[in-house]
Amino acid sequence: MAITVSNVYIQTFERNLRHLAQQMDSRLRRFVTERSTGGEKHNWERLGAGQAAEKTSARTATPTSDLPWSRRVTLAKTYHAGETVEPEDIVQMLVDPNSNVAMNLSMAMKRQIDDIIIASATAAALNGDGSTSAFTAGQTVGDGLGEISLDLILQVQQKFYENDIDPDEKKCMVISPIQQRKLMQLMEVTSGDFQNSKALSTGMLPDWMGFDWVVSNRLLAPAGSELDCLAFSSRGIGLQVNKDITAKVAEDPSLSFAWRIYCMMTMGAVRVEDEHVVRLHVADTVS
Repeated sequence: MAITVSNVYIQTFERNLRHLAQQMDSRLRRFVTERSTGGEKHNWERLGAGQAAEKTSARTATPTSDLPWSRRVTLAKTYHAGETVEPEDIVQMLVDPNSNVAMNLSMAMKRQIDDIIIASATAAALNGDGSTSAFTAGQTVGDGLGEISLDLILQVQQKFYENDIDPDEKKCMVISPIQQRKLMQLMEVTSGDFQNSKALSTGMLPDWMGFDWVVSNRLLAPAGSELDCLAFSSRGIGLQVNKDITAKVAEDPSLSFAWRIYCMMTMGAVRVEDEHVVRLHVADTVS
């Protein structure tokens, strides 16, 4: 006689859906200047530094400085993501697929915001006259051959000082997990003789060397085993937000009334002030 008891074995299922490992929120949005607007373009007005001159005699004509005005422009683009859920799927699952799919798509959109910011940091920036300004070569530290080091970080810091950036201006340093690991090997990072924070015990670098440190897997790699880390202040990058992340869930009668889950946003970013953005070009290795 055939043994069929396995046909009535009990199956159990999780009541809570497990979202697989992924970046769930934007890590860089809070470090840029954000403007909500309704236009296709947003103009970021800029005024360069003036120059004072000595008054050498009485009744001298009032000088005209001819201050250098300029403009950077963001172009908003729409990004979206979607999924469908069949009606029969809902009644056969303990979890609510619609809400979990919407949450998953929302996390994808938040990661896209980081991609927009990272791309704009070193891309050609659109000017008000329609021309573009390439990333300034003088704002790059490192040649991609050396690993991240204390001296390279000091060179980045030096760039901000040379550009007369206010020392009180909050700055962000974006690195990858490989650079974070390398920094954890440096005594200057982990020793209490050099800083008050407990970097060794937490693996984090809070406000070290004047930067808020962010670890990201989304940085640009110009070549194999090389990486472009970024340092910038909030004034360096402008984020135009026409429509923030929006999610919609509705039945689609054209697809047997399957549920449609849709997320979209309309945003754009530009490098507003070149002097506030530094590219740290390092080897993406640990020796």
